[in-house]
Amino acid sequence: MCAHVLVAEDDEKQAELIRRSLLAEGHTATVVHDGGAALDAARRLRPDLVVLDLMLPVVDGFGVCRVLRGGTDPEIPVVMLTARAAEDDVLLGLELGADDYLTKPYSPRELMARIRTVLRRSGHGGGARDGDLVVRAAGLAVDPERHEVRCDGAPVECTPAEFQILLTMAGEPDRVFTRRQLLHCTRGFDRASTERAVDVHIMNLRRKIEPDPRRPVRLLTVFGVGYKLTGTRP
Repeated sequence: MCAHVLVAEDDEKQAELIRRSLLAEGHTATVVHDGGAALDAARRLRPDLVVLDLMLPVVDGFGVCRVLRGGTDPEIPVVMLTARAAEDDVLLGLELGADDYLTKPYSPRELMARIRTVLRRSGHGGGARDGDLVVRAAGLAVDPERHEVRCDGAPVECTPAEFQILLTMAGEPDRVFTRRQLLHCTRGFDRASTERAVDVHIMNLRRKIEPDPRRPVRLLTVFGVGYKLTGTRP
């Protein structure tokens, strides 16, 4: 069961722990740190499930859940995280439409088990909907089943190595990948490739997905380390 999970958690260390746990389970994840960004990401990415902290800045978790249930995506499953164990807070979250909740502190294993249960119950993330396996980031949609890439809705022709690089990076937006890591993900598609050849793949991808390849806003260089794909649409 592979799902795209939106994680809205203002504690960056906690958010990273959740992200890594999701990746270990075979899911993809997009992480945001405030309620406004959560609503924007939910509208753009249509994730299979939202992990939603109640104590978010800008718009709190109650507000995010209220907007989601009010029309942004009324069917999207929501697992709420709260440090407020008061019964009224839990009941309000459930009344607003949360599918489950966990009170902090919790174990990552318990959270993953709750997510599996909610996904199974809702039919999300398990092939029930067309496009469940599509990975989305920075206005890109990478479909591993159809081997298709779209950028802002327009089709993009990619070589097998370019496709694998985009699929890998879109699965972990904002993560910095070294050339060696990107080279490894192209093995079997580009056997003669070297680490320097990764730079050529990146240059070619920028020509295809950037408004101005000389000033990239999606596929960024992290000097001295490698490259990353931004997690938000430019």
